[in-house]
This record gives sequence, structure tokens and C-alpha cells, in this order.
Amino acid sequence: MIRPATEDDLSALTQIYNQAIDQGFITAHINHVTRDERMEWLENHPAEEFPIYVFEQNGNILGWASISAYRQGRKALDEVAEISFYVDFNHHGKNIGSKLTAFCLKKAPVLNKRILFAIVIEGNEESISLLKKFGFEEWGYLPEVIKFQGEIRGHIYMGKILN
Repeated sequence: MIRPATEDDLSALTQIYNQAIDQGFITAHINHVTRDERMEWLENHPAEEFPIYVFEQNGNILGWASISAYRQGRKALDEVAEISFYVDFNHHGKNIGSKLTAFCLKKAPVLNKRILFAIVIEGNEESISLLKKFGFEEWGYLPEVIKFQGEIRGHIYMGKILN
């Protein structure tokens, strides 16, 4: 089941995100985030405009996706949003990321979003493949902007026009 995230989901959301930090080269965070930091993040994602969705199965949160503001406050960009998705590492390969992405693509036009994009760290082939499967294309590249554990990588911007 995919549903909007609530404050009760914060521990699971935080745990899944921290798994990605531990893995490296999935997110630009290098230190674990706290539940309080995630609370602030949740509060900055009002469900009616920038929702966070969870994939729940048997009462367990196995993944989540968010639709986030792009350069919030700049009215000419109101129809553009960033999609992010994270899946519990114990549940990779079960199409959870695909289901979350498909759900967000369906919901985005209802939220008056015409364009979705994702920012992916170079080398994150799983996310790149998933996005390409849904018709996202590479729109931009920022070379050498990520430095993690002595390694340097770029940011890939992938986008999709929804209508």
C-alpha cells in the first residue's frame, strides 16, 4: 500500500535514509540524520503540495518517495518538482522503487506539477535505470561536485515532462 507519510512514520523514514548514507554515493549526506531533522523535513513537505509517500506492507515501511519544491518561492518554477525515492536495503529488487515512482508520476499532475526531475549521484546505476524505465532523460550534469570518502563524482540531473 502506498499512502501519505505521517509523523508516526518518521523513525522508519529516518532509518531507510540512513541506510542510504551508510551505503555511500546515494545521497550527499555523509552523516546520519536524526528524527528531529527528518521532522523538520516532513513539516516542509505539506501533503497538498509536496507530499511524501510511504510504501507499507504488513505494517512495515519498506520505502518512501517525496515530491519536493524546486527553488521554492520562484513562481515561474511552481510546476517543477524534484522526485526522490529510497527503499529499505533488505527489500531492494522487489519493485518498490518502481511502484513509488509510478505513484508519484500519477500524482504529480494532480499537484499541478508539469515537470519532475531527479538529482542522482554519478555511479548510482540502479536509480538511473529506474528513472530511464519511466521515461526520464539526462538533462544536465555537474562534474566533480560530490566528494565522499576521498572520491569525487558528479551530479546527474534527470527529468521528465509530464504533459
